[in-house]
Amino acid sequence: MSKLRSSEITPEELYRSRRAFMRQTGALAAGALILSACGGTTADTTTASATTTAVVDPPKPGTPAEPSTPYEAITNYNNYYEFSTDKEPVAALARNFTTKPWTVAVGGFVAKPKTYATEELLQRFPVEERIYRHRCVEGWSMVIPWQGFPLRKLLAEVEPTAQAKYVRFTTISRPQEMPGQHDSYYSWPYVDGLRLDEAMNDLALMVTGLYGKPLPPQNGAPLRLAVPWKYGFKSVKAIVKIDLVAEQPTSLWMTASPDEYGFYANVNPNVPHPRWSQSSERRIGETSRRKTLLFNGYAEEVAQLYTGMNLRTSF
Repeated sequence: MSKLRSSEITPEELYRSRRAFMRQTGALAAGALILSACGGTTADTTTASATTTAVVDPPKPGTPAEPSTPYEAITNYNNYYEFSTDKEPVAALARNFTTKPWTVAVGGFVAKPKTYATEELLQRFPVEERIYRHRCVEGWSMVIPWQGFPLRKLLAEVEPTAQAKYVRFTTISRPQEMPGQHDSYYSWPYVDGLRLDEAMNDLALMVTGLYGKPLPPQNGAPLRLAVPWKYGFKSVKAIVKIDLVAEQPTSLWMTASPDEYGFYANVNPNVPHPRWSQSSERRIGETSRRKTLLFNGYAEEVAQLYTGMNLRTSF
């Protein structure tokens, strides 16, 4: 997909109306990653199996689909500790963050390691629109219309070898522009990872934009990850390095607070955080709380990745 001209970008209000209409008329199927009204779960959450899935009901006639969170909220309510541990100042602190030029080195156990400029990534991998739920471990959530390309396409191009079992993401270290990186409590730069089969799942998205616009710095520009079935801290921002490795990566949060944050971090309403429940969430812009869905509502697409694993202990 070519870059949009400003005259081609649908205004936010029309954008949301168009998406809702397409959902209600069935133009997008649930299998094509459509978001739906909050549905029930039929999954056994103790142990995952090939037939253990949480089903999100498709929209019923006359039932409004989940609206996308407004652009202003998405871009002004940000967890981004490289800038600040408070959400509200992040947008202002990130305003002058340098995103060009930018390169991403992809290596490790691959046959064809390569360093890509972001412009080349946009040329090589067609950009798609994906509207995803985003669930923060803190108990709040959004619905975000991302633009980007599946991570699996990038990984396939560099050809993982047999030794590759995990994918480790490293973000930029730039304390002169990121004041939060002066906080020595955290082991900068931010590192996190996925199992290779998780990274190859079609839902795992390399994000380059939102609401049809370039990704703002406070949301992880110029390149971030979105893994919607996991808590938001797994969706690494400002990525500069992707390594395919043999051993499970140790993330920044696993180092900072190992009793609270594990490697998988799959959304599970039946496994509380040590300091709060995860059974419900506050959708930004709503006054009441809603039930949290297993795998954030994406169990049909990802539950098979965790066959035989105890979801209560594999956080």
